[in-house]
Amino acid sequence: MMEAVVESVPVNLMSQHRVVLLKEVSAERHLPIWIGPFEADAIAMGLQGITATRPLPYDLLKQVIADLGGQITRIEVTDLTADIFYAKIVIDLDGRQVPIDSRPSDAIALGVRAKVPILVAESVMERAGIILGAEEDDEEQAESVEGPPSTPVNEEQLSVFRDFINSLDIDDLGKKRDS
Repeated sequence: MMEAVVESVPVNLMSQHRVVLLKEVSAERHLPIWIGPFEADAIAMGLQGITATRPLPYDLLKQVIADLGGQITRIEVTDLTADIFYAKIVIDLDGRQVPIDSRPSDAIALGVRAKVPILVAESVMERAGIILGAEEDDEEQAESVEGPPSTPVNEEQLSVFRDFINSLDIDDLGKKRDS
């Protein structure tokens, strides 16, 4: 597992699709995960420290876990199967690590509120990670690279991520917008 941080939660102004961009802490790879608009807003609110008038489900869950004596220790993005990401919320309960199955968007929304590390399985980052701004390698260059065999990637399915990422104005990432 490698540590990642939420770099941004951009929206494509043409399609209104949302994605959370996790950035590997020790490298330049990013992991784009498509999410819904409510989850995107919840993650953005958590990152900005904005509190809703009434508790959102993530605030409620965080409070319930704490009131029951648990502590959220980390979020793990554990798998990618058939284009679906899987995650776990890991809770320490009296010294016992309890992993709870979760959608990544919900786990990340909870994790940013609890200010805990977000970890990504190496296999997930290898299959779906991208380097923003990097030019695509041609086949000749790719064949000359030595290393472990990689998992086959369905380029057609990943192209939707690339198209979305390429439509973003990278210079605006991380800048707050005036309302």
